[in-house]
Amino acid sequence: MYTQITYAVDAAVATITLNRPDRMNALTKVLEGELYAAMQSAHQDDQVRAVILTGAGRAFCAGMDMDELEVLPPGDIGAREWMRPYDMNRRSDYQARYTYFPGVAKPIISAINGAAAGLGLIFALYSDFRIASTNAAFVTAFAKRGLIAEHGISWILPRVVGHAHAMDLMLSSRKVTAAEALSMNLVHRVVEPDALLDEARKLAAMLSEDVSPRSVRVMKRQLWEAPYQTLGEATAMANHEMYHSILSDDFKEGVAHFQEKRKAKFTGA
Repeated sequence: MYTQITYAVDAAVATITLNRPDRMNALTKVLEGELYAAMQSAHQDDQVRAVILTGAGRAFCAGMDMDELEVLPPGDIGAREWMRPYDMNRRSDYQARYTYFPGVAKPIISAINGAAAGLGLIFALYSDFRIASTNAAFVTAFAKRGLIAEHGISWILPRVVGHAHAMDLMLSSRKVTAAEALSMNLVHRVVEPDALLDEARKLAAMLSEDVSPRSVRVMKRQLWEAPYQTLGEATAMANHEMYHSILSDDFKEGVAHFQEKRKAKFTGA
């Protein structure tokens, strides 16, 4: 089914691996389409409770493949083939060509094994968790290509690292090491290369087994909706969701497993 990624589901965790190691997993039209399809599969599969995104070989994603970039027409960025019909159950802001990760109902963990440049950095930023190998490096790259702050990075990057760091990373296009990325909160944690996938799988397992998938699904939406809301709107949304959560099977199980001192058996309902 896939030629430039791999997709596997094991124990409620979907692992998507960008699989062009000879090209540092640089993005092509094919890879882009396959990544979107895999994310939608994970979104729609009730058995999947968390997603890990990583890269094969020594890179996470080196951005757009330069060979392909040279032949893309200027109108490609808004081409009809990339303009998908909106899902009315997901915010339209998170259904654009490269900003759809927040609209996926499952938590997305980027396991950043190497270079994350340009679009590779954007994929990481729109993930819910970022775990980096000590070999990872980050660069916006756009200014060095004569481009601009693409695909909403001017919105998401300051929210992750703050305005000053975002200005530095965008305008200088300098390379940031994993250690510096951790210091500016660009990543959540840094581990040795051999431990990266194990660390990501531990986090995915915790999200899949220890907490309610219904709660995770709703709270992810609340957190990604919050930048557009007033305090009153966020509170009203919380009150609405609280009412429905109290009626849910997962709430009943959450109380029962605590009282019975046993491991939870959440269903997501």
